[in-house]
Amino acid sequence: MPAKKKTDLPLTGAALLKETCRRIRVARSYWDAHNNRACRGEREKALALYESLSEAEREKVPQVLRVWLRYRSEKYFGAHRTPPGTKR
Repeated sequence: MPAKKKTDLPLTGAALLKETCRRIRVARSYWDAHNNRACRGEREKALALYESLSEAEREKVPQVLRVWLRYRSEKYFGAHRTPPGTKR
């Protein structure tokens, strides 16, 4: 089976919306598995995609995912938290 080809084209429309939701779900699954490093990375990628959505497209993201991305995860991964890898 041949390897999948990666396209470097920027996502738009439904594909961007679908990828944003997928990234948020992956971050939540890492969160549930207590894998904070992977969760942080996926959350940052999902947040970058979410910020590129228009207001109308943001409304199409399920509310459960929006709440987790914008509020709950901000509590644990926000700028006010100590960044990973720092020594005490």
